[in-house]
Amino acid sequence: MIPANRLEHVKEYYFSSKLREVRALQAAGKPIINLGIGSPDLPPPPQVIAALNEGLTQNGAHQYQPYKGTADFRNAIAGFYQKYYQVSLDPETETIPLMGSKEGILHISMAYLNEGDEVLIPNPGYPTYTSVSKLVGANAIFYDLKEEGNWLPNFDELEQKDLSKVKIMWVNYPHMPTGASATDEVFEQLIAFGKKHQILIVNDNPYSFILNENPKSILKAEGAKEVALELNSLSKSFNMAGWRVGMLSGSAKNIDTVLKVKTNMDSGMFYPVQAGATAALKLDKNWFDSMNSVYKSRRAKILELAEALECTPGEEQAGMFIWCKVPEGKSSEEFVDNLLHKHSIFTAPGFIFGDMGEGYIRFSLCTEEKNVDEAIKRIKG
Repeated sequence: MIPANRLEHVKEYYFSSKLREVRALQAAGKPIINLGIGSPDLPPPPQVIAALNEGLTQNGAHQYQPYKGTADFRNAIAGFYQKYYQVSLDPETETIPLMGSKEGILHISMAYLNEGDEVLIPNPGYPTYTSVSKLVGANAIFYDLKEEGNWLPNFDELEQKDLSKVKIMWVNYPHMPTGASATDEVFEQLIAFGKKHQILIVNDNPYSFILNENPKSILKAEGAKEVALELNSLSKSFNMAGWRVGMLSGSAKNIDTVLKVKTNMDSGMFYPVQAGATAALKLDKNWFDSMNSVYKSRRAKILELAEALECTPGEEQAGMFIWCKVPEGKSSEEFVDNLLHKHSIFTAPGFIFGDMGEGYIRFSLCTEEKNVDEAIKRIKG
């Protein structure tokens, strides 16, 4: 059978193929320390597990659920946004659950993009923005983020581009992979930019509670709902990556547009998952404080490892990664492969996030300190 033409421009996800190599090395007896993947190893809150278990026995729990999610879950999303972001959402019309925010990237793209439309994508940035754009036949137009600009959009450079075919602009703050955070002023500039050029601004916001004292939502900016959507996720903030549960928020008009796609692609989220997610969103700040105390300690260890490797970390990074510049004269792929094959340590090379990521590597904080101690021991010999 002949594959669809759309697959000619899409490669297998880097981590999918690279982790096969890592698993093969492990099977051959190599003691691999994985510092490459942002999959939280900490457990979800106990209240979430209790709500999941209780949900399993509720009447109707194993039947189809509402396409828009349960009222309890949508109310919890609205309450969460009000409490932590000071953003008011109508739970009936301005938010919907997602089976992971990655699903939302595809749904939004299918809802708004025609073949030949253009999409502004951050470089460096999450590779899925590019691959999904190509899958729906749109053209990826990259905008460079630079260390000297604190990894924030350069609006003067953006205004020099031909924006006549651009329909969507992807932004992601706190930013992955660099850990940069956007200011209120940057979000306001993005909204003004979207209004001026009739571009849908989509902020992908899964990292705002990890090592970040000031969580922000782009939807707080004045007039944001007119031109912006925001993806959010419970994967990182509540250690629920395998649950595949997130949310999309914005104006009723934009949410309805995305629902036209989503309701044709699934039949509602499993009720116990929604019950657990609802419990998570009702937790207070103590949960984030306790989780971040672990990540702070791990970050200190990763910075020690970076120093041993003569890598230079960026300052004031939020999220569950540490973004570092590799020593002068070495490529990120060369540096990562040397670490893997010489020291059995796996990290993510910066080039997979775009050519502006070349010369950098990304360490994950999703591993126990004893593993980082072992990595430091191997490097120091």
